[in-house]
Amino acid sequence: MPQTIISIQTRGPGLYEFTGEVEAFVAASGEGEGLLTLFVRHTSCSLLIQENADPDVRRDLDRFFKRLVPPSDDPSMAWISHRAEGPDDMPAHIKAALTQVSLSIPLSGGRLLLGTWQGLYLFEHRRHPHRREIVLHLGR
Repeated sequence: MPQTIISIQTRGPGLYEFTGEVEAFVAASGEGEGLLTLFVRHTSCSLLIQENADPDVRRDLDRFFKRLVPPSDDPSMAWISHRAEGPDDMPAHIKAALTQVSLSIPLSGGRLLLGTWQGLYLFEHRRHPHRREIVLHLGR
């Protein structure tokens, strides 16, 4: 069964689309039918299937999560104990816990069965740049 790891270099918080890399992996696999599993190997970022037509959707999602879980140096987050890696670390773990670290997408006719406006995103929750790894696995 085909499997690979792709890397995404982030520049800070936000959504990074990687649909094209996944489509290339699926095309190169030669598989026609199956299930693609994606798994991010980190605890402070997550994966999303989200609209890829209007960039306002990505901006609004980013703003929503910043309001929902502010940095730990915000007075509303005084209850946080884990602060060893900076004020964005524990909030990043919370955001990852509220979203997903793995996705499953059916494959038919050698193509991902994503909807018309759906794209695959890494959702970076940390302030600083990171190199993130995503495992792609095709199964039947």
